[in-house]
Amino acid sequence: MTTTIAAVAVVGCTKYVISQVTAGQRDPLAMSVVGIQASRPAAALVQARKNMIMMAAATKSFKVIGKPKVAAVPQPAGGAPVVYAPPPNPGTAQAIAYKMMPSFGFNPATQFGCLNDIWERESGWRYNAENASGAYGIPQALPGSKMASAGPDWLTNPATQIKWGLGYIQSRYGTPCNAWAFWQGHGWY
Repeated sequence: MTTTIAAVAVVGCTKYVISQVTAGQRDPLAMSVVGIQASRPAAALVQARKNMIMMAAATKSFKVIGKPKVAAVPQPAGGAPVVYAPPPNPGTAQAIAYKMMPSFGFNPATQFGCLNDIWERESGWRYNAENASGAYGIPQALPGSKMASAGPDWLTNPATQIKWGLGYIQSRYGTPCNAWAFWQGHGWY
């Protein structure tokens, strides 16, 4: 904007100087500046200035009539936002969790998306995921041996790990969406 104003000022001053010079005393410098006015960059600057003036006038006349209406996100009883997700593909660890959720009192239609968001970040749904701290499995139990309370095959069975993980979420957070809300604030659950 400053460049536009400066260019318009230079062109305007030059026109004034030239208009003050008599026909027989043309100043070469002033004449070259007049040539600038006819150039494409100068024309673009003049057009940009006109556009800015029009936009400034338009914004002064703009009125906000009302506030836009935004669809409300349904909130379950626990208060955490719901993350909707379609049912997972059969034969996956996600499908096992989806089918198991009602036995823990979770509605998969409203809670699976939150569970998926947590475990996708924690383990990528891999039953053998392990991190440097010693957390293990789909739910990243620390230590992994905690999952033995859900079954002796906790080391290799996604269903056993999911069973333990859903029980952990139920006892600590109440719902997967509450656990997801906590995870978003802390980076762990």
